[in-house]
Amino acid sequence: MDPIDLVAASLADAANGGSIGASGALAEFMRDRDEPCEGDRLSVVTARGAIRVAPRARMGALAYEVPSAQAGLWHHGVLFTLPAAAAAMPARTALTELGPDRAAIRAADRAAVLFDLGLGSAAFAFCVRTGDPGLVAALRRAAGASFLAAGRALAGALVAASPHRVAISRLARIEVYQPIAPEGGATPSGPHTHLMPRLLRPGRAASSNIPLPPRRVPGLTLYPPHPAKDAAGVRKVFAPAEHAAFQRLLAQYGDPTSVAAKAALRAAVERGAPPRAWRAPPTRNARQACRIALRQLALAGVSAAALRDWADALEPRRAA
Repeated sequence: MDPIDLVAASLADAANGGSIGASGALAEFMRDRDEPCEGDRLSVVTARGAIRVAPRARMGALAYEVPSAQAGLWHHGVLFTLPAAAAAMPARTALTELGPDRAAIRAADRAAVLFDLGLGSAAFAFCVRTGDPGLVAALRRAAGASFLAAGRALAGALVAASPHRVAISRLARIEVYQPIAPEGGATPSGPHTHLMPRLLRPGRAASSNIPLPPRRVPGLTLYPPHPAKDAAGVRKVFAPAEHAAFQRLLAQYGDPTSVAAKAALRAAVERGAPPRAWRAPPTRNARQACRIALRQLALAGVSAAALRDWADALEPRRAA
């Protein structure tokens, strides 16, 4: 399956989700299995949000797994990337009016005004879109200044008005129509955004735990079903079929060094070899992959006794 077919298959299955953004600023799209939707092979539109993917030449895919802070779990996904030059967006650092959003996914939204919040990323733009005259006026007054410098008054106006949030990269666009959660409120299920200024790292396009190839920039992340937790991150009964499906993606699109390290670790455990007879792989990402392999073996039913010495050797020691 090539990357474009992988995107199309992911969008066709409601069990998959997607996101655009990075640390501190993220737009996520997801839908329920029975939720009405429209679209085509590379777009999905619901009443709560929408996603559209526009593949470009040299688009690549990178399947990844990284350890989770939740004991015994991990995160996974597939990054879709471009060469840095092709992925580059205007790295605006001030709130900027972009005019009517002629590229809006729904025709009814194309007269509304789009504002880039100016978070400074060259990988994506994080925007709001509104036709509300009062909010348009407030955003125009703040234009030219840093969004963070605009202060709580503008942030409060955005939460109260809940304009559409629009995240844009060179590969995709996600639009969120649901209301913004109030401060301290629960994140709504379905499409939503996170904007956490204290976590903003505009120069970081992806976690350092993910082995991105040199000079490649992610423009979209898709999330196949996780075998050990649901879409909200809550633990669930281990699903072997979902695990096997993602391992096939990892074999095709994963970092080869990490994939090989996982296979070697599993083989060593299966033949009963002790950790002292095993040679740790040379890269940090591959060593993380081995920790994840142990967690997966445990959930797949390998006895705790067989894994105890390996876990002691590979997993970070917990404070007593």
